[in-house]
Amino acid sequence: MTRTPRAAGGDPATLIAAARTGSVRAAGRLLTLIEGDRRAEVLELLDPAAIRVVGLTGPPGAGKSTTIAALVGAYRAQGLRVAVLAVDPSSPYSGGALLGDRIRMAAHIDDPQVLIRSMATRGHLGGLSAAVPAAIRLLGALSYDLVVIESVGVGQSEIEIAAVADPTVVLLTPGAGDAVQAAKAGLLEVADLLVVNKADRPGADQTVRELRAESDVPILTAVAADGTGIPELVTAIDDHHRADTADRRAARARSQILSLVYTRLRSHPDLDTLADAVASGHCDPYTAAERLAPRAAENPAESTAEMEDASAG
Repeated sequence: MTRTPRAAGGDPATLIAAARTGSVRAAGRLLTLIEGDRRAEVLELLDPAAIRVVGLTGPPGAGKSTTIAALVGAYRAQGLRVAVLAVDPSSPYSGGALLGDRIRMAAHIDDPQVLIRSMATRGHLGGLSAAVPAAIRLLGALSYDLVVIESVGVGQSEIEIAAVADPTVVLLTPGAGDAVQAAKAGLLEVADLLVVNKADRPGADQTVRELRAESDVPILTAVAADGTGIPELVTAIDDHHRADTADRRAARARSQILSLVYTRLRSHPDLDTLADAVASGHCDPYTAAERLAPRAAENPAESTAEMEDASAG
């Protein structure tokens, strides 16, 4: 009988070897390292690998977790290895994820080809954890075929999922004014696909009509709890993925970079001092910005040339 290498210790190379032979525990420990201060150490050991990323967002109560569970079942029926990253609000006490990953996806917790992980936002500006791009790279290197990301989805700052996912699916439920509220929250701006879930409830047709007035992306209906509309949603997701372009991938990459840079600047040790100087009139905000991010003030052409040289090397 072939034994899976023991996922012992905190050595990333040992954990990667174990995870590649099927140890879900080792994969989980690697994700823990990526969420902590050993992210670079893990990433150095990984080669880039292609992996599909599907994002789901929407207001609380839209049925995101139920829909994801149904999607996981559909993709597992195709023989794909699936990882789910459920990005939760950070606990005000521990910084950990408030919502347990096992509670959400009970139907899949015993499937060794499904990895389910809750990740805390840990103060990151948007609705995704700053560790998510690294987690996606890790999962690709571990031969997962698909990552499904659930974001918090509670407002304008929670639309960052579009920077990493293709497509971004926005879930809504029937109700007076739901489409308008979603538009105000900025959710419709990032939607590649719109889904009216719980479409067996009164008002579903009205919500679809409102959405068509607000957005020109495909609009589907579903009842995720019983699987209604899930095959059609899978088809729409796959069709959108096949239509992806290099320009769209570059746009997503730019959004990831800018978001992570902004998060780092928000925790810069000089930020408070510079803010006090601007507030007291001893410094103007332009000078403060240059001091906080001097790289951004350099000659753009020179910076681009350096990046191209590094890429070529």
